[in-house]
Amino acid sequence: MIKFYGGTRTRATIVRWYLEELGLPYEYISLDLQAEEHRKPEFLAINPMGKVPALEDGDYKIWESGAILLYLAEKYSKIPSNAEISSTLAQWVIFANATLALSIFLEDRRERELPKLLPALDKILQQKSFLCEDRLTVADIAVGSYLHYGRQMATLDLSAYPAIVSYLEQLSKSEAFQKAFNSDPV
Repeated sequence: MIKFYGGTRTRATIVRWYLEELGLPYEYISLDLQAEEHRKPEFLAINPMGKVPALEDGDYKIWESGAILLYLAEKYSKIPSNAEISSTLAQWVIFANATLALSIFLEDRRERELPKLLPALDKILQQKSFLCEDRLTVADIAVGSYLHYGRQMATLDLSAYPAIVSYLEQLSKSEAFQKAFNSDPV
């Protein structure tokens, strides 16, 4: 059984969404970050950095939301693995974590970078329904989560990007999305 560690207002919801999409059984362990449960020796044995999310799959331990997503994609998704697909998935997950998230949540970057990123992403999504392959993948989980967070937490106005808005509407209809984002505050 997979053990998945998270907490409120963390990136754990992103991983939780993907676990739900994959239909994997897991035990969700919500750590009280205010009480510093993530700094206790038991959790530091799973993630020595003391951050959530983290995941245990048998004896294997992994942390960092993007790394967890890529691990789950490689081990449990039904996407054929080859270098091109794997690297494209990684490209989008890294983009979501390192570029998109920072551009949304760091105010100095928001004004400078989003006007370049969002039109390009909108153009990509005008041509296809999903970012990689012809179905939902870990790429969509990563990018879609940050776009959702942007609208919810940073009150990001995406109305000038109809393909992005349509994409988010499509993603948010998923039962797995609803379960993940409605079970913990974002």
